[in-house]
Amino acid sequence: MKQILNRLFEHQYLNRDEAEKILTRMAAGEYNESQIAAFISVFLMRSISIDEFFGFSDALLNLCADVTPLQKYDPVDIVGTGGDNKNTFNISTLSCFVVASAGYKVAKHGNYGATSVSGASNVMEQHGVKFTSDVSKLERSLDQANIAYLHAPLFNNAMKVVAPVRKALGVRTFFNMLGPVVNPIKPKKNVLGVFNLKMARLYYYMYQNADCDYTVVHSLDGYDEISLTDHFKVISKKGENIFSPEDLGFSPCRQKDLDGGKTPEEASRIFDDVLNNTTSEARKNVVLANSAFSIQTINPSLSIEECIAQAKEALESGRTKETFQKFLKLNS
Repeated sequence: MKQILNRLFEHQYLNRDEAEKILTRMAAGEYNESQIAAFISVFLMRSISIDEFFGFSDALLNLCADVTPLQKYDPVDIVGTGGDNKNTFNISTLSCFVVASAGYKVAKHGNYGATSVSGASNVMEQHGVKFTSDVSKLERSLDQANIAYLHAPLFNNAMKVVAPVRKALGVRTFFNMLGPVVNPIKPKKNVLGVFNLKMARLYYYMYQNADCDYTVVHSLDGYDEISLTDHFKVISKKGENIFSPEDLGFSPCRQKDLDGGKTPEEASRIFDDVLNNTTSEARKNVVLANSAFSIQTINPSLSIEECIAQAKEALESGRTKETFQKFLKLNS
């Protein structure tokens, strides 16, 4: 690791094989936390290269637990990279339950928040969810509730090894970039929110060379999701488009409207308010917008207006809350 760090400190880059080997050795426990922190810090000071990104991805995918039986459900994953320093409420997680309650299969791959108060795993844990890597239990959840939750560290030792370091650093790292692309199910449908346009290009390049349907979203004021606080870019097989909140029939939101609270408990209450359809119009609309583009990723023949209508009916009818309650019974 000393040799590797010296190379990186001299502004050299890793090739794809080197990046894969380093992360594989990291997962095997060959480096201590100080070495891992130093390695991660390099990528806070310079951009990750395409080869490094693919090498790290290769390692994580090779290390993933085998969940092949879940692929038959052809689920969608809806996830943000995190690291936008906006501390929003759990928008993508809520969108997963809206989409599931609209009748689609969802496999949410998530983790504890490293740069925010409450990541997907935090809010799941607040509700009593017991994380599992038991494929039969995950399959039952997908079958009966249309959704399964995969807590990342249970499926990949590398994510478990680096978790304490990421939490201690408390800043955005390249693992924020990798998390969304290493769902062990390897879903063929992906909705990904990113915090800058450079990263959107990176994922666009990756998805173009993969056999999957995808939507990459980025709000132009820096959110890793459709925030409705500004115009936002959507990249998919249909091309690149920029939308305004008004294009979807929504009023613009303010940043403070989307705040996720100061504690996991507060974030959990906000989550419940959305499920109960007792939340603010701003929070509700943001969840509907992200849900709608997720539905369109699954069913590209639908217009975005039809997708918004499906998401709205699912949430306002109470089916989203019922789906979440069913999910809790199966996973608590």
